[in-house]
Amino acid sequence: MGQAAKPGLKSGSKASLEDLLLSKCARVAVIGMGYVGLPLAVAIAEAGFQVTGIDVDEAKVAIINRGESHIPDVQPERVVRLVTGGSFSATAGYEALAGVDAAIICVPTPLGKSREPDISYIIAATDGIAANLRAGMLVILESTTYPGTTEEVILPRLQAATEAHGAMEAGRDFFLAFSPERVDPGRSDWTIQNTPKVLAGVTPQCLEIATALYSSVFEHLVPVASPKVAEMVKLLENTFRAVNIGLVNEMALICDRLDIDVWEVIAAASSKPSGFVPFYPGLGLGGH
Repeated sequence: MGQAAKPGLKSGSKASLEDLLLSKCARVAVIGMGYVGLPLAVAIAEAGFQVTGIDVDEAKVAIINRGESHIPDVQPERVVRLVTGGSFSATAGYEALAGVDAAIICVPTPLGKSREPDISYIIAATDGIAANLRAGMLVILESTTYPGTTEEVILPRLQAATEAHGAMEAGRDFFLAFSPERVDPGRSDWTIQNTPKVLAGVTPQCLEIATALYSSVFEHLVPVASPKVAEMVKLLENTFRAVNIGLVNEMALICDRLDIDVWEVIAAASSKPSGFVPFYPGLGLGGH
């Protein structure tokens, strides 16, 4: 099953883990130090938690441990303050998971040749967690994926890892949730902290535990009925944004041929109180 429970954490105790999270005494690992994982890790560390970033790219690990940032949305001074203060560090090894109370997966899910999502990075991260899974641990998936991934892919792999030692049950022995990342890179008005955070657990107990962590980091949580709902929320948002970007691009081509300033058209259309969402350059039509 991996490592024994940490001293002070009663095996499988929801109350004990919740106490650690609410008191910010829990140790958190964020797997994947890209444009999703690094901002999230920094936000969690700034909220008062001890955070370890995990990434197979040793160059990224070295940059972080020097107190620098490779993500434009994360200012270097934020990273160096956390690293020098001892609340944030990075590593390329999954062994760091042995001592954490919560592990968050923020790895990429690129599209394959036939445009299907490649979840191999999610599976690799899940297996790394499974090798270190212990009673009283929270696991959250943030990577964009198809509806069903959390319950049909991650949950069985975590449960299978414990079978030799007596299978652990989600919601009783460990806790599993899904919360899609929603921040548009480059925006300064809607940040990781003030963008409403959609969240779902595979059981009500899992949602409670995930809420105990994320309520300290995000200003507003939006709980939904199941991970499948939360996974579909992210797909709807991405689809809506892509369709609107395509629409505005087509309008820009038409305006160019008619010698019309598309930005003037957009600015004037944006004045309507309802029915049109302003376009933000490089980011698509409004929203987050």
